[in-house]
Amino acid sequence: MMRSLFSGVSGLKVHQTKMDVIGNNIANVNTIGFKSSSVTFSDVFYQTTQHATGPNAETGATGRNAMQIGLGSNVASITSSITVSGASQRTDNPFDVMIDGDSFFIVNSGGSNYFTKSGSFNIDANGTLCTSYGASVMGWQVDPNDETKTVAAAVSPLRIMAPENMFAEPVGTTEAYISGNIDSKDTQLTSDTGKMVNVSFYDKLGHSYTAELVIKKGEEEGNFTVAVKDIKDEDGQSIFVTKQEDPDTKNVTYISSGLTSFTFGGQTVNVGEINEQDGTFTIEMDAPTISFSTATGLFTGYQEEDMKGLVLDLNGDTTDPNPFTDVNIDFSSITMYSTSGSSSLEATKGSLQGLGAGRQVGNLTGVSIDASGKIYGKYDNGDSRLLGQIAVASFANPAGLEAVGNSMFAATQNSGEFDGIGEDPTQGGGSLSTGVLEMSNVDLSQQFTDMITTQRGFQANSRIITTSDTLLEELINLKR
Repeated sequence: MMRSLFSGVSGLKVHQTKMDVIGNNIANVNTIGFKSSSVTFSDVFYQTTQHATGPNAETGATGRNAMQIGLGSNVASITSSITVSGASQRTDNPFDVMIDGDSFFIVNSGGSNYFTKSGSFNIDANGTLCTSYGASVMGWQVDPNDETKTVAAAVSPLRIMAPENMFAEPVGTTEAYISGNIDSKDTQLTSDTGKMVNVSFYDKLGHSYTAELVIKKGEEEGNFTVAVKDIKDEDGQSIFVTKQEDPDTKNVTYISSGLTSFTFGGQTVNVGEINEQDGTFTIEMDAPTISFSTATGLFTGYQEEDMKGLVLDLNGDTTDPNPFTDVNIDFSSITMYSTSGSSSLEATKGSLQGLGAGRQVGNLTGVSIDASGKIYGKYDNGDSRLLGQIAVASFANPAGLEAVGNSMFAATQNSGEFDGIGEDPTQGGGSLSTGVLEMSNVDLSQQFTDMITTQRGFQANSRIITTSDTLLEELINLKR
């Protein structure tokens, strides 16, 4: 009789444990990345009142089964359905990331690595990608030898908005091209001023300059000369002249900036003497020639056959370092067709393939994360730069991970070890989705059904105790 009491007690305990698990599941029905758990029971030690015996042919006795009385139930396991994905919730936040697959984000809290399915990330004051509960998101850093790749080494915090990433370095222009049409009957081409074309370019510091080119008709039909009239900075001042103002008299004078010569199209160009009063000067040069077919109107070449363009080299004869890069100006896309005596020419930074345009210094304006976890910074100068890559971790037995709170899991001996490096999110067919979060995988219909059966199980076990108590009461009443 006492056995039934203790069996009922054990039944109450296990059903209470199951109700605790169900309660936790329902409480986290809207927790990002939460994985529901389920409870399984097992029977416990049996008291054997008679062992099993086999048949005896000599005596003719038959075999008898063992007689055992169970002593209740126990919790066999509490298993997390960690491989079952939750529903997707669209947020359109670029820092909200969802894993499509069985892998986990790697985060670091208190110096230890943990793993999570919660991809709700933020940026802290140091520019580090982190979770909403303060753990650093771990990943791979950019290869110092190749800025387009990351190094799959030991994971480290992703400081995607570190000071060095807030700006994109300027790049000097190395290529430019002039497009349009030259009409050989254009009277501007035979005038003293010629046809003006402005070519914009950047130096290595990101400053903008404009080279004023003058195109005139050459001595032979189909030939045109290209000369440099002046080169001005972004304030419209010539780079060959320096303006000086006397602090006392406020008188303004002009002197040479020190850049007295340069090369253009293989020709040495000398800058004439600067007029101290108004800053005017003349550029003396043997202007290079570009040629067109008088039969087809197509571009045929430069003055030198091996030229691919007219190179503007502002390094000149000075030994002082300067920020300028050589700019190759390509004229090959120009045509020489009749257009009612009017020429239309336009200069563009970069080659015909869009290379070598250079850029100014850029400010970080946005961040994006692609399907492979690579994080790119977008800058207002049009540049896009790789800032790092989110790495993920996979385990042989994900259910063996141990929940430690804050939607984080720790590796255990039964889950498999983390190698400290992780893997690419696309490895094994997985991927990352941005602007989306993985919600809890709690199935409320299943939880409510389990709640009903658990309640009835608890109720039935309580009846065992009350019925056993009634039997004991009857036993005691025998003495009366």
